Amino acid sequence: MHLLVDGHGLPLVVLLTAGQAGDSPMLPHLLGELRVARHGLGRPRTRPDAVLADKAYSARHHRDELRRRGIQAVIPEPSDQIRHRKNRGAAGGRPPAFDVTRYRDRNVVERAFNQLKAWRGLATRYDKHARNYRGGLVLASALLWLKQ
Repeated sequence: MHLLVDGHGLPLVVLLTAGQAGDSPMLPHLLGELRVARHGLGRPRTRPDAVLADKAYSARHHRDELRRRGIQAVIPEPSDQIRHRKNRGAAGGRPPAFDVTRYRDRNVVERAFNQLKAWRGLATRYDKHARNYRGGLVLASALLWLKQ
């Protein structure tokens, strides 16, 4: 299960994958499905202001893709990447920009996951079929949205 969550912790995009699938390869698919309705007239936005993600999304190609789309990447750099960059010396380049204050809002994402996992069926994935599981996930998300 992969979610793209708004600033209030409400899922905008729900993408189901195999349980053993990694998080990182799903970022382009999540961004491709993103549609945020505008308050006024016009088509939905497909480009968020920023993506707040954990260290799993710190790969160079993710940062390049976000930069190409004009989206700010608020992703911490893992310690192994820092070590490799420093070992290369001046050739390692400078560290990617990281907005510590904005990253503090990432807790909203983690809290959203925790609220969804409070549903026992979602946490344990009892459903045999993906469509049933996704339906439960969408229902739980809608109920969380109604609580806001």
